[in-house]
Amino acid sequence: MVYFFNAFPSLAHSCSLDVNCPYKSSLHRKACWGYEVNCERNNSYSVQPHCPGNHRGWVKTKVAQYDTFYTQADFGYIKEQIDDLMVMCEASIPDDSSLECSKYLRFCRGRKLMLNFTGLIGRGDNLRYKMDVLGPGQIGGYCKFHSERLKKEAEHMSALQSWAPELVNFVRTTQRPILDGKCDIVIEKPTFIMKLDATVNMYHHFCDFFNLYASLHVNASHASSFSRDNHILIWETFTYDSAFKDAFKAFTINPIWDLKEFRGKVVCFNNVVFPLLPRMIFGLYYNTPLIYGCERSGLFHAFSKHIIHSLKIPLHIRSNKKVRVTLLSRGTTYRTILNEKEIVEALLKIRGYHVERVVYDKTMPFVKQLEMTHNTDVFIGMHGAGLTHMLFLPDWAAVFEVYNCEDPNCYSDLARLRGLKYVTWENKTKLVQQDEGHGPGGASHAKFTNYSFDVEEFLRLVDICASYVRKRQDFNNFIEASLLKIREEL
Repeated sequence: MVYFFNAFPSLAHSCSLDVNCPYKSSLHRKACWGYEVNCERNNSYSVQPHCPGNHRGWVKTKVAQYDTFYTQADFGYIKEQIDDLMVMCEASIPDDSSLECSKYLRFCRGRKLMLNFTGLIGRGDNLRYKMDVLGPGQIGGYCKFHSERLKKEAEHMSALQSWAPELVNFVRTTQRPILDGKCDIVIEKPTFIMKLDATVNMYHHFCDFFNLYASLHVNASHASSFSRDNHILIWETFTYDSAFKDAFKAFTINPIWDLKEFRGKVVCFNNVVFPLLPRMIFGLYYNTPLIYGCERSGLFHAFSKHIIHSLKIPLHIRSNKKVRVTLLSRGTTYRTILNEKEIVEALLKIRGYHVERVVYDKTMPFVKQLEMTHNTDVFIGMHGAGLTHMLFLPDWAAVFEVYNCEDPNCYSDLARLRGLKYVTWENKTKLVQQDEGHGPGGASHAKFTNYSFDVEEFLRLVDICASYVRKRQDFNNFIEASLLKIREEL
């Protein structure tokens, strides 16, 4: 609310005059996300980057190191998209259409636009990652169209890298689509049109959710920008389903649409957003080129809090000072821990731990998975998409990627972005690889086999994580507050 009131001071003033406004404690405090005009660094988002390490020659100064990380992976990226916004379709009066986009058509938003889906008739239900959903003239609006400007930004012509495949078909219509009745359907509520990555994989699908969240900030020009009373249209004809579909509840209260909803129709959107995409070149999360030596992105922290708050994931009070250790077990063919039972039994013998072994699969609802994760202090798992859960750990937590399977940056970078302690296996002589690995096409690869681990070494690495947690002031404050609350309730 503090950020909201600073962004929209007229609403803050209304709250101050309203005796029934419940948010008065959020008034008269300076706070900004980091991308707003005149946002001072000391007032920007409470979790800010930290750059204790060597930048390894990327830049010449510590200030430049910080600024690089902030622009690559924090609210500085949002500011860059906002600063890059260009008018492609210019309205002369309020009833006209409009379209503006950031560099390379990564993010766009429009008003009173027409999308013609009559070309989808007869194309079947297998449209996914297609670059020809729209043809020439099947998207447009009544406006002053800067066609050459749009074409210049269409260099990243790829299904999941930009909106170029769709917007190169944009035309100036001869009439105002909505006002002049040229639409079969008019969508009044704001609509986000999304092209999704792999929805079966948590790491890839959360690229979608993260970029949608980032796009809310790029689009934050109105007080309703973070409202969930909107529509989401998936840019494919497959009916959307995913084990992680509950995450959409953090963004909309309405059913998820796909292109079948509008096949054969001319649809006009009063307010439409084309969000940042999951596989942009130098994008967020999946293709982030991360400078060395920095950690703790405020944008990633805010995304975590947005999901946790919106889905009402509770943080349980603690009745003791034990470190909660969660081992994520893989029910898959590859990358299982062959001596997992022995390791769990050894962990259970350590008095200072509360240990749980979990399997995050379809038998456990995703919201329940998030609750387990959010109440974990040390999260342990083999290299795999399940480690994406680290995004929703408490701030004091540590991650132990048991073995990175020769992919050292993927989850270590994600831990850096989230601001978590990260540990992985250090001594290859203390693990046993089952075989050479049976990768695609018969090639050997460390991701396509299973492993046994030296138990004592495993416990040593868990202890590094647990020791880190115990030294965190926020962890100790939480334990102290929990115990105090329990005593008061007795």
